[in-house]
Amino acid sequence: MRALETPERTAAAAVERARPPEPNSRARRESAPAAPPYARTRSAPRIPLTFPSSSRARSPLRPDAYDWESHYPEFFAKHRKKSADAEASGDAAAGPYSPPLVRFADVGCGFGGLLVRLSPLFPDDLAVGMEIRDKVSQYVKERCVALRREHPGSYENISCIRTNSMKYLPNFFQKGQLTKLFFLFPDPHFKTANHRRRIIQRSLLSEYAYALAVGGIVYTITDVEELGRWMAEKIEEHPMFERLTEEECKADPVVPLLFTGTEEGQKVERNEGNTFLNVFRRVEGPK
Repeated sequence: MRALETPERTAAAAVERARPPEPNSRARRESAPAAPPYARTRSAPRIPLTFPSSSRARSPLRPDAYDWESHYPEFFAKHRKKSADAEASGDAAAGPYSPPLVRFADVGCGFGGLLVRLSPLFPDDLAVGMEIRDKVSQYVKERCVALRREHPGSYENISCIRTNSMKYLPNFFQKGQLTKLFFLFPDPHFKTANHRRRIIQRSLLSEYAYALAVGGIVYTITDVEELGRWMAEKIEEHPMFERLTEEECKADPVVPLLFTGTEEGQKVERNEGNTFLNVFRRVEGPK
């Protein structure tokens, strides 16, 4: 039986007939505005902000509670033997044994390119990469172990841990422990709403200053000009950092490694992109 025509039905049918047809997905793509020529063709990696409860990542409650020897077993063994030999020879300056401390930290180390370059340059200093991505951090750790097998006696001073440095960096390092801190090609977080996720923030700089010894160096480099300005402005505004002069940067053997010592830096060089370097020194700060 045919439904009765009512004023409401008639009005609804008229509105439906007047509505333009819904474009299909291809039409929507063709009508969408083209991306500007300077837009990045790749997105930033998905960086988790928290760890699931089942994660293997564990942060110590305090720096001296972390088992660093598991990362550098050969280095610790040599250091312990050297201390025992000095004590046996009656060297008064030797003193009681104290374990070696990590002096270099590469925050967001990626695939560990910089660590591999730093190892032979500073064989007596421990360096650690800090990476939040589980599979990447595990790869870097295994890469360091493989290098030790292939080159006995070398690469014993580098390793990697999985952690969120924005939250847990003070849990790993004592006050004034580090002498070099690296932030190389960090995630730019282009959207204004995500700027709070950038690794260089005023509040975080106070934590970095805590972990750095007076005279320690902070290295930053990026291929995003706006991010380079952001990092430089934030660090310059902090009272516990001062910029290195151009002459000091040229005399620093680490600076050349910042451009091509990482996989991301090599990619920028292949694409003939620009890089923006900023190097700062930790100072005493206001009393």
